[in-house]
Amino acid sequence: MREHKVNSYKNLRVYQISYQLALEVHQITQKLPQAEQYELGRQLRRAAVSIPANIAEGYGRKNSRAEFKHFLRNSLGSCNEVQVLLSIAKDLGYQIAEEIITRYDELGKQIYRLIEVWK
Repeated sequence: MREHKVNSYKNLRVYQISYQLALEVHQITQKLPQAEQYELGRQLRRAAVSIPANIAEGYGRKNSRAEFKHFLRNSLGSCNEVQVLLSIAKDLGYQIAEEIITRYDELGKQIYRLIEVWK
């Protein structure tokens, strides 16, 4: 694994990806029917935003490896939640591309790897 200088949570690839995906989820939820805007849409937005927010908050506590990993695990849990909610929306017949679900799956694997290797 290559060493990279990480001097901000913004330098973490998992943060960058999760932030971009959260923006995309927000756009997707704006296209849901009005009946789903509050229920499914709000839950999706909350979970998607939780991922980069937990990464950023945890990075602020990076001097405590255990605390940072705790926030990364919270991010991983939110990532799993987004995948489930997107799958439900797709199975309900809403326009959800399989590609974004796959991207969240990959993000989850990357967060898991970061938990495993963070020193």
